[in-house]
Amino acid sequence: MLSALFASLTAIFAKLGITGVNANLATAIRTVIILLVAWGIVIARGESKGLNSLSKQNIFFLVISGAATGLSWIFYFKALQAGKVSQVAPVDKLSVALTIGLSVIFLHEALTLKAAIGAILIIAGTIVMIV
Repeated sequence: MLSALFASLTAIFAKLGITGVNANLATAIRTVIILLVAWGIVIARGESKGLNSLSKQNIFFLVISGAATGLSWIFYFKALQAGKVSQVAPVDKLSVALTIGLSVIFLHEALTLKAAIGAILIIAGTIVMIV
């Protein structure tokens, strides 16, 4: 629930902060803040010791995950700049339905009836919100 709350606040604050600002510049500023907060938590909790135990596979997938995150943020900020938060945010949440499908394909997770219905409802809700 806290993740959802902060994601919601992110959209609102981003829309307010992006007014008259280049979307790529806004993404870069946001990324620096996230970097400082994340490393501050890791250092404060003494969790940087885990760096030594990372495998090449860990590093590879974390790097491409980071690249995907960066691209997601760039496109999200461009969409926020061009559209209404009430329409952009639901489209962004289509990622939940896409993740369900991709987890079946790439991670071989079972697609339960509940997950399939949930994904369909998310897609339908997104369509309702943007039409």
